[in-house]
Amino acid sequence: MSHDVAVYIGRFQPFHNGHLALLQRALQLGPMCIVVIGSAFQARTPKNPFTWQERAEMIRVALPEADRPRVAFIPMRDYYDEARWLTAVRRRVEALLDERGMPSPRIALVGHLKDPTSEYLRSFAGWQFKSMDRMSDVDATALRDVFFGHAGANLDAALGALVSQVPASTLAFMRAWVELPFFSEMSAEWEMLRAYKVSWSAAPYPPVFVTVDAIVKCGDRVLLIRRGQAPGKGLLAAPGGFIEQRETAYQSALRELEEETHLKLLDTAMRHALKAAVVFDHPDRSQRGRTITHAHFFDLGERECPEVRADDDAAGVEWEPIDRLPGLEDQFLDDHFHMLDHFLGLTSD
Repeated sequence: MSHDVAVYIGRFQPFHNGHLALLQRALQLGPMCIVVIGSAFQARTPKNPFTWQERAEMIRVALPEADRPRVAFIPMRDYYDEARWLTAVRRRVEALLDERGMPSPRIALVGHLKDPTSEYLRSFAGWQFKSMDRMSDVDATALRDVFFGHAGANLDAALGALVSQVPASTLAFMRAWVELPFFSEMSAEWEMLRAYKVSWSAAPYPPVFVTVDAIVKCGDRVLLIRRGQAPGKGLLAAPGGFIEQRETAYQSALRELEEETHLKLLDTAMRHALKAAVVFDHPDRSQRGRTITHAHFFDLGERECPEVRADDDAAGVEWEPIDRLPGLEDQFLDDHFHMLDHFLGLTSD
């Protein structure tokens, strides 16, 4: 073995034969493999249906029993900020190795450069990148489309079609998972998103959507809604929505804020409270497709929180204590937790 440890990074939604082949290659390089599981603290969605613990178990049981103790798992959140994410991954890997008495190990990073989104694999200075050829034609997005696109009588046939693409243990996990309430919820949302994208398929160019969000802080609380509609029905979010044709982003933010929460203060008060406006434009931030949002951060200061009432797209609205938000990370729509993190400093990584 040429290295002390191999690192393998992925989302594994779900863990398939291509993943297994790369993991087996990583285990050939060193006595220990660290599997970094991405999108670890996201809410369940058709793109991220399985928790990081479920994915870790899929990976573990797909291995021979003798190899299982050689694999350690690190869950990693999505920051939608590559530089911050790279630093966090390195710190978490180094911390784990220090705990195991390996302060200066020889580290190999195993991966496949499938497209520009994989270029980050070249960015870990000091780690020897081992670029691997694609081990199979299996694609996780296509697997999820089969999985959620056959929620009715054809489900057994659909799962049967995956036999050659996923380990037997993954298939068994998926068969058991369909009995949980998450499956029907995710299938319904998958169908909504499919229809949404079909409705835009005739556009001459791939659509880019522009939205606004309002992050409103009052004392030690922040204003959040519970979404009343898919995508993300039941999830927490900042009040917001699509910009309209004859509005500025600021005007849209105030309109959406009032429509969803009935929060309306004098224009002079809102302009005084506006502390920042930031564009969040990561290509993968929204399940709908390419969606760029203008987030407006309002700080109402130390005062009694204004009365609010849910309406329009919001099923609920509340002034949530800011110190509770880190424990609610897996209940947020898309990147809304990370928007709040940007303005409120919720995470330390």
